[in-house]
Amino acid sequence: MANLKEIRNRITSIGSTMKITSAMKMVSAAKLKKAQDAITAMRPYSDKLSELLQNLSGTLDADTGGVYAQQRSVSKVLLVVVTSNRGLCGGFNSSVIKQTRANIANNYQGQQVELLTIGKKGNDILRKEYTVVDNQSAIFDELNFENVAEIAENLMQLFADGTYDKIEIVYNSFKNAATQIVKVEQFLPIKPAENTAAVSLDYIFEPAQEEIVSALIPKSLKTQLFKALRDSFASEHGARMTAMHKATDNANDLRNDLLLTYNKARQAAITNEILEIVGGAEALNG
Repeated sequence: MANLKEIRNRITSIGSTMKITSAMKMVSAAKLKKAQDAITAMRPYSDKLSELLQNLSGTLDADTGGVYAQQRSVSKVLLVVVTSNRGLCGGFNSSVIKQTRANIANNYQGQQVELLTIGKKGNDILRKEYTVVDNQSAIFDELNFENVAEIAENLMQLFADGTYDKIEIVYNSFKNAATQIVKVEQFLPIKPAENTAAVSLDYIFEPAQEEIVSALIPKSLKTQLFKALRDSFASEHGARMTAMHKATDNANDLRNDLLLTYNKARQAAITNEILEIVGGAEALNG
């Protein structure tokens, strides 16, 4: 059994760790509220815009932006992998990395796959296994629509000029603070509506279909990428808050166990000292 000094040092160390994990939990909880409100407010707009774009995709030609709806034979794929810049968030990053590996192994055998990473944690691991053409981790330092739009425009150009035949986004979708769902979402080409029979294409365009669609497609794609990053951002803070909450509880349990061990050891040491004193006194009397 460890001596009393070693146990005291461990109790002090665990107490310091608890202060850190508890503070990290509170910081993530504060950031989560803002990020959750942002993604909750954005989802209806993004979903409706994507639905409208899918419905219109069947009417597009190359002159009205149909290049983004072209279904090509897939030989070269780009995966946009979204993780976090920091750790201590449970399985948040590992689940995205695992899904990326599974997606490549199951769906793109024989095809050339390259990655664009957003988040340092995913970049540090995946660049050792795959070709990473770009890393945009700095986007989380100032996550706004304008900065994300630049990345989306670059992706659109890479698809339009034929560099890639398909672009997908792998990210964590926010459900609640304890649950994040890993999604693989097609970015380009634009997916047509699944139930084409139920889709009405009887639209009245004002001022003109070409003008509306040419403006709608880029905006929809930029919004789709921005929503994915917002989702991932909220999921990260939810995962970190949950992980730090569990870490604080585990540290508290361990500290209580050590306190019990310490008190037992101290009581045993005091008892031994009393026995030694009594034994010494009896020896003198004898």
